[in-house]
Amino acid sequence: MIRVFRPSYDSREEEAVCDVLRSGWVGLGPKVEEFERRFAEYCGIPHCTGTSSGTAALCMAVRLLGIGAGDEVIVPAMTFVSTSHAVVLAGARPVFADVLPDSLNIDPDDAARRIGPRTRAIIPVHYGGRPADIDGLLEAADDIPLVEDCAHAAGARHAGRHVGGFGAIGCFSFHAVKNLAMGEGGAVVMDDGGLAERAAKMRWLGIDRSTWDRTGLDREYWWEYTVDEVGMKCHLDDIHAAIGLVQLQKLEESNRRRGQIAGLYRTGLEDMEEVRLPPRVAEGDVSSWHMFVIQAEERDDLNVHLAERGIQTGVHYKPVHLYPCYGQKQSLPVAERAFESILTLPMYPDLTDDEVQRVVESIRAFYRRP
Repeated sequence: MIRVFRPSYDSREEEAVCDVLRSGWVGLGPKVEEFERRFAEYCGIPHCTGTSSGTAALCMAVRLLGIGAGDEVIVPAMTFVSTSHAVVLAGARPVFADVLPDSLNIDPDDAARRIGPRTRAIIPVHYGGRPADIDGLLEAADDIPLVEDCAHAAGARHAGRHVGGFGAIGCFSFHAVKNLAMGEGGAVVMDDGGLAERAAKMRWLGIDRSTWDRTGLDREYWWEYTVDEVGMKCHLDDIHAAIGLVQLQKLEESNRRRGQIAGLYRTGLEDMEEVRLPPRVAEGDVSSWHMFVIQAEERDDLNVHLAERGIQTGVHYKPVHLYPCYGQKQSLPVAERAFESILTLPMYPDLTDDEVQRVVESIRAFYRRP
């Protein structure tokens, strides 16, 4: 079976985990601290706080901006439910915006139309790893903060800068199938030192000094800490951070390979009228190619055809506003039309050229193309 996603691990991740286990410190400790420092340096963003997941990062970002009951946050319809759930969990209301028909990123014009007196933030998603229209969104938002959902986009860049640094806060996911795959984990990044200080406390229940921080104190009150606000229990741990440090070393090369795979798909499928390919990346931008999503005629039958040939695919995503918990109260025609045809093809660094060719040939065979 050619899987749709798969992490790329080797003996380096194994040894990194063993080192942590042998150290006797596996929770929030020195590896988390090192990962936060190195990931911030990699992104060119001053501050990074590790979290237990990308969802936790989004929830933290919403809370850091003081968003709560009575507030509204604009989110794209084409995303994983974490993006909108984070808004609801804060007591606010997600306002869904439509997406662009080619990239499936949030449509800045539609987002602008949905801004109202209660709008407190816009959360663009860099769908599939392709940078959203940051310039258009910043213009539409004016003084409304952006929270960048970079779950797909570790290593992606716009105008030479890493995504995550254009808004007030950037949120990353390091889930098992992401480009930087820890197994589970996430992070918030930001320029604002005050928000970063709050984030470091908030991820550990609001406590101002973690257990690791207190190990260096040898005088009285070494056990003491202060809790100024009610925080969350969503910190990163040293086991996952150790994996992340190895993955971070591999990220540029892994993303380069993903770009090669995307190029092979494009070459093999670009002459097919039944298949709509993702658009080429805008000049000056770099996609992390977390996903390669086509829009295909007879999508469901094509999925069965590929599965019978040992090729796994996915659908990313059903538009969030269509789920029962959100009430289906509005029509977002671009996202809804795209949902009927989108199909995610296998994409991971260890995918071989021969396997990519097998996927291409199987798609061509379905449409009876030589």
